[in-house]
Amino acid sequence: MHWNILEKLGQTNPECEIWWDSSPLVYANWKESMLKSAPEAKREIWGEQLNRLFDPTGNGEMLFRGVTTNPPLSLNVIKDDPSYWKERIREIIAQQPGKSVEEIFWISYLKILRKGADMIRSVWEKSGGKFGYVSGQVDPRFVTDKDTMISQALQIAALAPNMMIKLPGSKEGYEAIEFLTSKGIATNNTTSFSVPQYLRCMEAVSDGLKAAEKNGVDLSRWRSVITHMSARFGSLGDFKAQAEARGITLTPEDVLWAELAIMKRAYKYGKEKNHPSKMLMCSMRVRSDLPGGKAQSWHIEKLAGGDLIYTCPPGYIAQLMRVEDQLDEFDPNAINEEPPPETLEKLMKLPYFRQSYEFDGMETEEFSRYAPFIATASDFAAATRATVDFVAQQFEMR
Repeated sequence: MHWNILEKLGQTNPECEIWWDSSPLVYANWKESMLKSAPEAKREIWGEQLNRLFDPTGNGEMLFRGVTTNPPLSLNVIKDDPSYWKERIREIIAQQPGKSVEEIFWISYLKILRKGADMIRSVWEKSGGKFGYVSGQVDPRFVTDKDTMISQALQIAALAPNMMIKLPGSKEGYEAIEFLTSKGIATNNTTSFSVPQYLRCMEAVSDGLKAAEKNGVDLSRWRSVITHMSARFGSLGDFKAQAEARGITLTPEDVLWAELAIMKRAYKYGKEKNHPSKMLMCSMRVRSDLPGGKAQSWHIEKLAGGDLIYTCPPGYIAQLMRVEDQLDEFDPNAINEEPPPETLEKLMKLPYFRQSYEFDGMETEEFSRYAPFIATASDFAAATRATVDFVAQQFEMR
């Protein structure tokens, strides 16, 4: 058996989960493009591996145990098959006379989410509701509007039993997570980069569970995921600017250790507290410019062996597969490796890192003002607006 690199990662801990970081609707075309570009000697092997990663036939046997989506990924669904979605959206417009562009956008977005949930529902059914969730994100234009987020979350949750609601790491987002948890609705905390956010999420989940148990709420469809947006922390904030201002040189390894140190600290804390939320690693990168023809992806290599979720977008999976022969074997004890003391000492000189690493680095009100939160929420909002505009174009073409 020629194991895929992600299958090897999964073998380091039977409780870890590999997720697909995109809509299931784009998998078939992506798989086809991967096989077209595959080295001749690996084309058949890759084909077998890609069949094992995701199999929508309905038997529930596949590597992917869940799916994460967001507005840019939902926009990619439309870009993947624009003719189909033009026709579907025009049908919705005809069936819903008097609805505005924004209303038709929301109806169309819910259809994309529901179709994706249907494609992986067999995993949810076979696992008895443990796996097979699809994360559907509330509109990122409302990251501080709790009431709107809750209203949208309830609509998304009603689409399918395997829907999980993706909510931002803002003060209001955590209030919404607590409410939804109290109703037995699965949640995924996104736009989150810091230990203070992760602690606040765990608190919100714990309080929500207490309310649910007190009120006899059915928790069979509930689970909690907390996302660490690793490379976005290192690339979108004030990290490098603060280092330059202080005459501190950050190597690529320093930045990677900063991202990993935050994740490892939150993971360790959650395990010590036996908290039911599960940490999710996203926004991973591959380095293939190393001496000796080597490649690495510390975002998974340094976390191997953890009881974690690793959610992998198509581009990242493609990178891993192309350099698989250049990667080191996974160490199942890597999750326990701590950052080098001298690296951590350097990082602690930067306020940007301390905010994310220290347990009391930020107050809840500061979360939505944190640089990577602002940048990521802006990216997500831009993709949402682009999708709304695609809908608006269908109004114009009638």
